[in-house]
Amino acid sequence: MKPLLIVRTGRAPDVISARHGDFPRWFRLGLRLPTPRLRIVDVEQGDRLPDPDECAGAVITGSASMVTERLPWSERTAGWIRDAMDVDLPLLGVCYGHQLMSHALGGRVDYLPGGREMGTVSLATAREYAGDDTLGSSLPERFHAHATHEQSVMELPPGAIALARSERDPHHLVRYGKNAISTQFHPEFSAEVMRAYIRRKHDVLREEGQAPDAMLASVVATPVATMLLRHFVREHLHAPRAMSAA
Repeated sequence: MKPLLIVRTGRAPDVISARHGDFPRWFRLGLRLPTPRLRIVDVEQGDRLPDPDECAGAVITGSASMVTERLPWSERTAGWIRDAMDVDLPLLGVCYGHQLMSHALGGRVDYLPGGREMGTVSLATAREYAGDDTLGSSLPERFHAHATHEQSVMELPPGAIALARSERDPHHLVRYGKNAISTQFHPEFSAEVMRAYIRRKHDVLREEGQAPDAMLASVVATPVATMLLRHFVREHLHAPRAMSAA
């Protein structure tokens, strides 16, 4: 059985990972897949990505790096994403992975106007597309999700559609094709992890003119956002994938 790749583009801060774990653990719990079905490829540390045909799909994680830095490992991963899209490999990008997918496919990434978006945010589903989309049709009109980002997708790639937005970011959930989606929000975050990120940035948030105490108080569970991970598994890993045309 081919593995699902966890394409690791970064790691949680030490103060958070020491208590709560790190991206691979959070995704494993959210995806509800046994460890033998997963393969972690740490591209930030120089791991080589396998040929897309050698895996069942890929989840591309968040990172403290910025897509606009165009780091060599990041640009190599962007090239791999284009190859994966060519063979319709199921892809799920999250935060940095979301931005990297859009960048790889012709979108534009830059700093979010107004500064950092952090905490539990309310998202609105794009109802004009939801009825024709298997994921979009499963979402309520509004749902909560955890977010922490300074950059975002400013312009979508050709053919991509946004399925959900926040008040500040119109591209929180994007579909690129039948097998490829990405989220600016973090479906793998628990409420405890979200609070830990806010506490770590408490002083910085105050300096930025934000209200970290109110942000902490507004953190809630995000079951709809977390459901997206199980939807990805159900749609793409528990069903046979058609061979792409040569």
